Amino acid sequence: MSFEELKNMDCSSIPISNLIAMIARGQSIYMNSRLGDLGINETQMHFLFEISHHDNLNQERIATRCNINKGAVARSIRKLEEKGFVARTIDENNRRQNMVSLTQKGEETLSKAIKILNEWEDEIIMEKGYVDKELLQLVLKEIAIKTMELNEKGE
Repeated sequence: MSFEELKNMDCSSIPISNLIAMIARGQSIYMNSRLGDLGINETQMHFLFEISHHDNLNQERIATRCNINKGAVARSIRKLEEKGFVARTIDENNRRQNMVSLTQKGEETLSKAIKILNEWEDEIIMEKGYVDKELLQLVLKEIAIKTMELNEKGE
């Protein structure tokens, strides 16, 4: 669907899930174009964010928290380590697992990435002033929780 087609459509005829998907894709394109200068992509930014909030997180937990398969996480973490954004150490409690932590470079890069993300959010959400950002975050969090609950019931 084109920009003009979307602008001219009655919003009640568009499923909410389609609108969420459009926003997510658009945000991903925007972020990847801006994050390239930092040496990371959007997925890697999410990994850095998760690692920053849970010191010494293992790769399996990152996969679970980001809803991405373990192999993809391992490949991304390896790239982040090669670029100096994260450090991996062997878990003393389970020698088959690696614990991942941010390096100083990773912390600085994440800070810059979050600034870019906040700029996008402010531009998208605040421009029209339809809704308070905190209220939108609360509503979307509740939708995410309910979605996760439904998915757990379906397993």
